[in-house]
Amino acid sequence: MSYVNITDEDISRHFKKKYGEPSTTGWGPKRRFKFGHTLAGDLYECKIDKIVTPNTNWIDVGGGHALFPNNPSLSLELANRCNKLISVDPSENVLDNPYCHEYSQEMFENFKTDEIFNLATFRMVAEHIEEPDLVIQNLRSLIAPGGLVVIYTINKMSPIPIITRLTPFSWHHKIKSVIWGGEEKDTFPVAYKMNSKKDLNFLFLNHGFENVEFSYFDDTSATINNNVLNFIEIWACYILNKLGITYIENNIFAIYKKT
Repeated sequence: MSYVNITDEDISRHFKKKYGEPSTTGWGPKRRFKFGHTLAGDLYECKIDKIVTPNTNWIDVGGGHALFPNNPSLSLELANRCNKLISVDPSENVLDNPYCHEYSQEMFENFKTDEIFNLATFRMVAEHIEEPDLVIQNLRSLIAPGGLVVIYTINKMSPIPIITRLTPFSWHHKIKSVIWGGEEKDTFPVAYKMNSKKDLNFLFLNHGFENVEFSYFDDTSATINNNVLNFIEIWACYILNKLGITYIENNIFAIYKKT
């Protein structure tokens, strides 16, 4: 089920704008291009690129300091393309966001405005939400009929989320820094209350939304900084995909439409 279609041409264009020509990029992008493999985060960026138009009134929830942390050029392009962009995040990181037209440093469930939006995005934030019912209720009041809510988040049944659920929060940044790097201020407690198809459908369908797209994006980012391990992981993912099997580590991409 695909509500927002992206083509191989869209993916190739995105790749070249973000990483450059395949022949001149580093070993990671070059390998992914050779195998026809696209990072989960890059697929998300392609989808949002297709959704945002000059008529888009957009609320980005929990985005912190950037729409796409690893793609500042697309962040700027979409911020300039849309009609309005508001970022809502309780973290001080939102104060450093150069792309949003307005921001509000508060919990989304407490955010109030007379404005109506036709797009809300939750990029890697749903896993942190402690009160999902309150969040969906507020979305219901802020999203116009026919408006879209895009969820891009961790699948709680993937290996790394299972490990984080079993380890103390004080260890999370250490684990995250080894795999992806990043600063400790960008590591937040996880709740995993919106991190399965069942959980998301239960929440949204009970609050006047319909599911119009649901996908699992293969996630090979755990080895992105290690040449040898990444080669093994890309090969494993490639073979499983040829067999029609989703890679064991994957992220959820879902779109819900207000009825």
